Amino acid sequence: MKSNVSFKTYLSLSFFLFSMFLGAGNIIFAPPLGQAAGANTWVAMSGFLVTGVGLVLLAIVALSLSGGTVESLAGRVGGRFATVFSILLFLTLGPIYVVPRTAAVVFEISVSPFTGADSWMLMLFSLAFIGLSVYLALNPKKMASRIGNVLTPLFLLLLLSIVAKSIITPIAPFSEPLGKYIDNAFSTGFTQGYYTMDVLAAFVFGKIFIDAAKNNGVQGRDLSGLFVRAGIFAVVGLGAVQLSLAGMGASSFAVLGQSANGGQALTQIAQLLLGNVGVVMLATVVFLTGLTTAVACLAAVAEYFSRLFPMLSYRAWIGMLAFISLVITNFGLSSILALASPVLLVLYPIAITLIALVFLNRFFGGHQTVYIGAATGALVMGVFDAASSVNAVPAALNDFLATAVPGYSIGLGWITAALACGLLSLALVPMSKGQIHANSTVA
Repeated sequence: MKSNVSFKTYLSLSFFLFSMFLGAGNIIFAPPLGQAAGANTWVAMSGFLVTGVGLVLLAIVALSLSGGTVESLAGRVGGRFATVFSILLFLTLGPIYVVPRTAAVVFEISVSPFTGADSWMLMLFSLAFIGLSVYLALNPKKMASRIGNVLTPLFLLLLLSIVAKSIITPIAPFSEPLGKYIDNAFSTGFTQGYYTMDVLAAFVFGKIFIDAAKNNGVQGRDLSGLFVRAGIFAVVGLGAVQLSLAGMGASSFAVLGQSANGGQALTQIAQLLLGNVGVVMLATVVFLTGLTTAVACLAAVAEYFSRLFPMLSYRAWIGMLAFISLVITNFGLSSILALASPVLLVLYPIAITLIALVFLNRFFGGHQTVYIGAATGALVMGVFDAASSVNAVPAALNDFLATAVPGYSIGLGWITAALACGLLSLALVPMSKGQIHANSTVA
């Protein structure tokens, strides 16, 4: 059936979705990966792209098959689970982590190279940055056109200028791989892809994209089709950008060594390729990508909480979320990033398990029992992985899990646990009385 969506609307909304994913926090992971992986960069990036890019498309499709919102997807496990999971997810991707991280990364790359990393400068910048994000997020009906038609093409043009220079005149040949990238390049890249948070972001951005599409007159079957086609556009763009960034990182190692973090790596690479002009261009790119991410997160999280707790309006939630984000931002980037790993190691396995179950739905009849079992397995092992990341698991227990659970030692034990618990739950289906879920399309 022919789509009724114009090409202009498709392109604008596709750029809108792409720009929400390509935030300032997302472009800081591939360059240091390339520096460490060296000659194994493309192997490592194949793993990185699975979790950092490929699963984004699967998440978008899974959302389109399960009602279009994270609540409807997680609700297949149970109502209380959906509420708790959604609240944790939205808080993490909003005021507790992503918005403060984004503001702090933008400050580190776009401001501190010119002003110094003074705490008062961080406070002033965060006030201006989050204030601008609030202005853009207060009218979500206009946000898609503001971002899709103006900001995204501009930051892509600036970023492509840096990438093109790195291809025409690469900094140096790729070096030998380091550490885990020597023997476990794929699995290390796979787990590094978690830190983009894009799969979790897909759950958050899905609803705001659908609302933006409806505001542009897209309805019915066209809505589901547009959601998937825009998702393909977004992941192709994300993949190309991340591969380019990793290549720049790999070629820079012979000159820079291993940078302290991705922000520093990007700034140093831009300096090497284009001098001070490159640093200014990078600062502009990071500011624009950070702004789009902060706006999208504030809008999506405020929309969710205004539905969950309607006693406060959307505007009131925007203000409250922005204030919390402002406070946390001023703790500094290092403190914010320290929170990321344990949280991601719990939420990501559950999210990926839910996505997989939607695609496998017809093979187990959509029985709620299977959703409960597989999600529980992923949750339990995710908690162990999170505890292990902060050295909170006793050595004896950690050694036992590494021996007894395939994949545990490389952070993938949750796959074994989710599969085992899902299969056990499938065997218990004849004795269960849970609901049966059928896939559908976004209405």
